[in-house]
Amino acid sequence: MSKPDPSLPLTPAVFHILLALFGEERHGYDIMQRVKADSAGAVKMGPGTLYGSLDRMIAAGLIAKGNTQDPRRIYYRLTALGKTTLRAETERLSRVALTARRQLGSA
Repeated sequence: MSKPDPSLPLTPAVFHILLALFGEERHGYDIMQRVKADSAGAVKMGPGTLYGSLDRMIAAGLIAKGNTQDPRRIYYRLTALGKTTLRAETERLSRVALTARRQLGSA
């Protein structure tokens, strides 16, 4: 099994891209739309942020270029490391939220 990326915590852009790619290959514009929908519009990614993040994520082994279903678009998919890293970050965020709820509830 792959180990999580040692750069946890992830940036919001990387976390949302990994989440958007979970279970489905997507092209750039589709990723941007999915991130916007998943975050109820709170996270909007421009092309510079998206494609810069995608390049770094490929270099880190979190994602890979997927099957090209349309020669005009590049599709991306999660790697095993990307899935492991997404799960680890989700668990970390869950623990942080639980701690915050406890502290705010006792204040």
